[in-house]
Amino acid sequence: MKDVKVVAFDCDGVLFNTDRANRSYYNAVLRHLGKPELTPRQFAHVHMHTVDQSMRFLFPDDAERRAAERFRQHMDYLPFVREMEMEPGLMPLLSRLRPRYKTAIATNRTDTMEAVMKIHGLNGHFDLVVCARDVARPKPHPEALEKILHHFRAKPRQAVYVGDSDVDARAARGAGVRFVAYKNASLPADYHIRRLEDLEAILTGASAG
Repeated sequence: MKDVKVVAFDCDGVLFNTDRANRSYYNAVLRHLGKPELTPRQFAHVHMHTVDQSMRFLFPDDAERRAAERFRQHMDYLPFVREMEMEPGLMPLLSRLRPRYKTAIATNRTDTMEAVMKIHGLNGHFDLVVCARDVARPKPHPEALEKILHHFRAKPRQAVYVGDSDVDARAARGAGVRFVAYKNASLPADYHIRRLEDLEAILTGASAG
């Protein structure tokens, strides 16, 4: 890990516990269309994918999806952003990582990331944020991570990506960067961690998983 210069993170499930926020958001849309609340399978899908992909998954019928989109476009998302729970130890970790490492986010969120950063005080703590709207092909395609590598003029071996889902693992593998799985022992990864602060030991070579 001596040559690592870029540390990138997923947002949902890594920087934040977004289970309650995402569930509340999509359940509000489903209720408006007279649908039952999210099933475990549906929740697993929307947790990992972009909002456009999630809406297509939840509403395969074109007319229903258009109605859901019209409702969604007029929803106030800020209450849901406030329901996001920052992961313990995140801010101290970011303070210790920078400026030794460049920090980035690669997320399948689209137009909500600006509000997330502002409300939770993350502006200035990341050198680059890449959302689904910034790429032609969102995760699991590696384009978001490739964009980060290009921005920092880094080789794949000079970056690590911290994620919590199969989508993240596939994106990291496609980009050729080391993958650190967070709170998900079932994922194929170079390292597994249960606490964000454990990332420091991995980067400094004090621990391996």
